[in-house]
Amino acid sequence: MQIRTLLAGSAMLALLGGCAAGTQQDVGTQEPMTGPQTATYEGTLPCRSCAGIDLTVTLEGTEQSPDEARDFTLEASYREHPQNPPNERYEGQWNVLSGTANDPEATVYELTPDGEGQVYYFLKLDSDTLELVDPQRRRFENGETLRLNRQQSTAT
Repeated sequence: MQIRTLLAGSAMLALLGGCAAGTQQDVGTQEPMTGPQTATYEGTLPCRSCAGIDLTVTLEGTEQSPDEARDFTLEASYREHPQNPPNERYEGQWNVLSGTANDPEATVYELTPDGEGQVYYFLKLDSDTLELVDPQRRRFENGETLRLNRQQSTAT
């Protein structure tokens, strides 16, 4: 199946459904996000028809910020895709959800884009690592390939 856009719901489900199955792994209690008001996470997701999808997620605000003060930007680009799709960029609000199917203490970030676009769910493994999970907040069997790592701030 060709993947035309990262954020089209059916394409995302087909990609992840073909690459992974749900798992019964648990994640321990998570500490709240601390430090700067901006955190950027990067990683490369698997892609059936390309060398990978480079994903950058920037979160503005903290878990303790009011809902309206939590914004995100998601940027995706495809490596060596035969159809050479354009880079994608989405902005919107992020929310903090409590619990997953296997861990009621886990923290999940729900990224909802303004306008059209797929809602994303990221499990907070620790302050430096997010893992893409399905809409029911279940981890995928190949979760280690769906992780984004926090980038160090370059502010002076």
